[in-house]
Amino acid sequence: MIQLRNESVRLDAGRPAACPRSELAGGRAKTMAYAILAAHDRGGKPGSVSVRFDSLISHDITYVGIIQTAMASGLERFPMPYVLTNCHNSLCAVGGTINADDHAFGLSAARKYGGVYVPPNMAVIHQYAREELAGCGRMILGSDSHTRYGALGAMGVGEGGPELVKQLLGGTWDAPAPEVVLVWLTGEPPRGVGPHDVAIALCGAVYKNGFVKNKVLEFAGPGVKNLPMDFRIGVDVMTTETACLSSVWQTDAAVEEYYAVHGRLDAWRSMAPAEGAAYDAMIEIDLSAMEPMAALPFHPSEAVTVRELRQNAGDCLRRVEETVRRQYGGKVTMDLTGKLVNGQLRIDQGVIAGCAGGMYDNLAEAAAILDGRGTGNGFFELTAYPPSIPVELELGRNGVTEKLLSAGVILKPCFCGPCFGAGDVPANNALSIRHTTRNFPNREGSKPGDGQLSGVLLMDARSIAATARNGGVLTPATEVDYDPPAPVRRVYDRGPYEKRVYFGYGKADAAAALCFGPNIVPWPEIPALPETCC
Repeated sequence: MIQLRNESVRLDAGRPAACPRSELAGGRAKTMAYAILAAHDRGGKPGSVSVRFDSLISHDITYVGIIQTAMASGLERFPMPYVLTNCHNSLCAVGGTINADDHAFGLSAARKYGGVYVPPNMAVIHQYAREELAGCGRMILGSDSHTRYGALGAMGVGEGGPELVKQLLGGTWDAPAPEVVLVWLTGEPPRGVGPHDVAIALCGAVYKNGFVKNKVLEFAGPGVKNLPMDFRIGVDVMTTETACLSSVWQTDAAVEEYYAVHGRLDAWRSMAPAEGAAYDAMIEIDLSAMEPMAALPFHPSEAVTVRELRQNAGDCLRRVEETVRRQYGGKVTMDLTGKLVNGQLRIDQGVIAGCAGGMYDNLAEAAAILDGRGTGNGFFELTAYPPSIPVELELGRNGVTEKLLSAGVILKPCFCGPCFGAGDVPANNALSIRHTTRNFPNREGSKPGDGQLSGVLLMDARSIAATARNGGVLTPATEVDYDPPAPVRRVYDRGPYEKRVYFGYGKADAAAALCFGPNIVPWPEIPALPETCC
């Protein structure tokens, strides 16, 4: 399915060919990645880049600290579009007023400094960025690790808060000039194979060996045209789990249509590697050979095919149990092999959510698989989180929501919780299958320090729905008979954003008051340092 080529290559007549190392440096300038970097580089040390981004984006776990730090350092206004989303602490059951206090502070800061404020449960951070912020050739910095918009022609970088502070204060993001790895796509995915299958296989191939660590992935090849936009986006957002620095894809008519549907055709332009573009290494992915995948606990790179997992479930699950014993020293244990009943692996919970899983195509495919059927009334339950109100409206208008609800699926608000352990926490020792970004310990919400631990298998929404249709017995989507959803003309209704989102970029009001709370206080007055300290 995936082959790694650890040698330099270049595009010769539009095809990858061997490239002498001596020609690599000149050829890198012809890649899409370096064209974008060059357009944003403010000039730094040789062999490095000093980037000013086009826009910034943060969620409600991070933006308070970022803005407070920038304020203490002399912030007067946001110098670029800065979007504050509220998709992380919106529903956390921590009690008290602190979540709403954060949101009140965020809105007041957007008014004072000229930002964009997205109220809770309207959109998850990365879906909003795709819909409203991304653009071909742009660079976006986010205070969330899955800041990836490469499928839309934009290079996203996820960083810690101090890097966003630097941008707000006019500084640059400084990094060594990265290597670029060509991801060459061929073929077309079989029915029942989805983006998470490709993403998990990619993570399994490159994470542990560090093949793409701190490098930029550049997706190209004849297979790109065979992937719908939601499929490309679903693979792209998971490139974070490969340990790469960023990503970018060649653009085509599908990307143009995406921007046209979203009323932002001016953000589109044709992008492709130039003839002679050279790369430090190459990954070849034959999409036609892909099959349903699963990532075992506790990392997306613990990749196995669902076929192998079913055939060797005992061995796979014992390996996870041994990892628990080794990692926790007996303080907490798991009995996953007890999930094997008459040779079948029984799952306790399914979740389709967030910036990777909750997209329209994934939920439409899940609905098609479950159409006219149910998820059973046993321990297994299936929950889905659409990624934004516009997508949720589209799902409703096209009948997808009705099919999901009729099958017993529970639909929840636009929220990132299941990706980081703040929603749908399974029972102790339960086994959950999730189309989310991560399956680290306690990312599902358990507390190993308190003796609680459950396991998450990352899987694609299609096989999650197939498993639900089979009452919780692990089942790949390639083995169920279903008619894929008929193509529909995608429609983007921006109305909810126009009615509820605060669009304040370029409208800073220095006189506006900030809303503080018990957990948010102004910086204390810091006196000037004396000439001498003794």
